[in-house]
Amino acid sequence: MNILVINPGSTSTKMAVYQDEKPILLRNITHTADELAHFDAITEQQDFRRQLVLDELQRSDIPLAFDAVIGRGGLVKPISGGVYEINRRMVEDTLHGCVMHNHACNLGCLIAYEIAGEINTASANGMSSSTLCRAFIADPGVVDELSPLARISGSPLMPRIAIWHALNQRAIARRFARGIGKEYEDLNLIICHLGGGISVAAHEHGRAIDANNALDGEGPFSPERAGSLPAADLIRLCFSGRYTEKQLLKRIAGQAGLTAHLGTNNMREVLQRIAQGDEQAHLIVDAMLYHTAKQIAAEGAVLCGQVDAVLLTGGMAHNDYIVSELRRRIAYLAPVYVFPGENEMEALALNALAVLQGKREAKVYE
Repeated sequence: MNILVINPGSTSTKMAVYQDEKPILLRNITHTADELAHFDAITEQQDFRRQLVLDELQRSDIPLAFDAVIGRGGLVKPISGGVYEINRRMVEDTLHGCVMHNHACNLGCLIAYEIAGEINTASANGMSSSTLCRAFIADPGVVDELSPLARISGSPLMPRIAIWHALNQRAIARRFARGIGKEYEDLNLIICHLGGGISVAAHEHGRAIDANNALDGEGPFSPERAGSLPAADLIRLCFSGRYTEKQLLKRIAGQAGLTAHLGTNNMREVLQRIAQGDEQAHLIVDAMLYHTAKQIAAEGAVLCGQVDAVLLTGGMAHNDYIVSELRRRIAYLAPVYVFPGENEMEALALNALAVLQGKREAKVYE
């Protein structure tokens, strides 16, 4: 099976071509600030990024003939986990205001749907011998399988929602389960993704019954996110006249966390500063890990202490100090295993392959 994978991010578009489980092309196409400055809205970047993907395929002598195109899922309305066939409703929701946030990941389904449509049109017109090309997304960040208790906050005006690293967390969970000869659905896991945002979820027998909103301001702070904040102080700041709504939203996600405290979201730079004796940097990083460990421990209560393993993943999981500090605080919960990096491209490809091989059913977005 030939599968094209598309993963748009804020400053790059990752793409890959897989033949079954094997990657035959991996590319990270970067976009400069000047290139993106021409677009008022992220969805306006669709044609620009799509053409870059097609150009890269042409340069690599890979024909536009795929069994599936799978894109990173966008922040549409909350849905259960799994693989979804992209349909017009998903496209319309992405384009016309049903998305929860204006994020580059929303381009994933749009570009995948368009490229699959081009392949199918060429095949119908006799210009290609390709079979039907299907378009998918898998486990977008708005996967919502929260328990009824988890949804309730202290105000009925603001029920809890989850925005988390569902794709990578579920892929890591399945990988861990295979490694110990079990199924994901057999296990209770706490998984922590350590990236620009930090998400922590309690996975109970194949469902993430609790997870923090790692984008909007809940849970630990991270290199770019504020995490949970004192609510009354935030309200007072909103009415202080010092900031616009747009500026304050940036103080929640983008210009928050390590970026606000230390002036950078680059963990390598921050860790180098610590190695050179920067006590403030050391304090802030230790505080981030303290709050992350506290969030992980809280999910132990969600699972009533019945935890088979704690899994650490994401870019920061490459660092020995970060892992050792977290392990020191959470090892009492369950054995801790580390899966550094994101693995999103492989996860997307394997999700598409599972559907193509009939091992998993594609869900319908409604």
